Amino acid sequence: MSFGEPNNPYGQPPQGQQPGYGYPQAPQGVPQQGNYGGYPPAPPASPYGAYPGGPGMVPQTMPGLLTTARVFLYLISAVQIIGGLIWLYIGAVASDASDLSSTYGEDNPFESLASAAAGVLIIVGLIFLGLAALSITLGVKFGNGGQGIRITTIVYGALGTVVGALYLFAALDTGLASAMIFPLIWVVFAVIITIAPAVSSGSAWFSRPRY
Repeated sequence: MSFGEPNNPYGQPPQGQQPGYGYPQAPQGVPQQGNYGGYPPAPPASPYGAYPGGPGMVPQTMPGLLTTARVFLYLISAVQIIGGLIWLYIGAVASDASDLSSTYGEDNPFESLASAAAGVLIIVGLIFLGLAALSITLGVKFGNGGQGIRITTIVYGALGTVVGALYLFAALDTGLASAMIFPLIWVVFAVIITIAPAVSSGSAWFSRPRY
């Protein structure tokens, strides 16, 4: 077989015909674009990283606003414990006063009044202690809680905001600046506790996958 024959695969291709048996070839020195092994090339990585809410956006640490709300919950629980103990103590004193008044006769009206006051005060003290337990539980569950803890915190903070606002309006009527300090702090704490799990960073924290 001669190398000059036109059908010789080992010979020089005729003029005007590109090598590669019918497939166009890129010019020498220019990298070939297109498919690599049958798969399209991967898109370039974004220089800005994962976008918020994207598949790569998984919070690894608790957001700062949630951390602040957690601290506020612990501070509120401490105040609630102190308040509950005070109300229980006053209720116990009122109960002792009602027992003392019984020595002056069975028809003494002070006895029934003191007994009713003691019961109300004790109930108020127990409510304070129950709220303190709830505040501590929510704060502890911020680390591994899910949507249930998030929704409960939002409702708890919203109710606290309403009560604090009513207390603040009552303090404004007195005209005393000292009477406005505590309800104002109450409202600020309650608002932060409400919005911390409601914003996008808080929602992402409570929705993160747990392994």
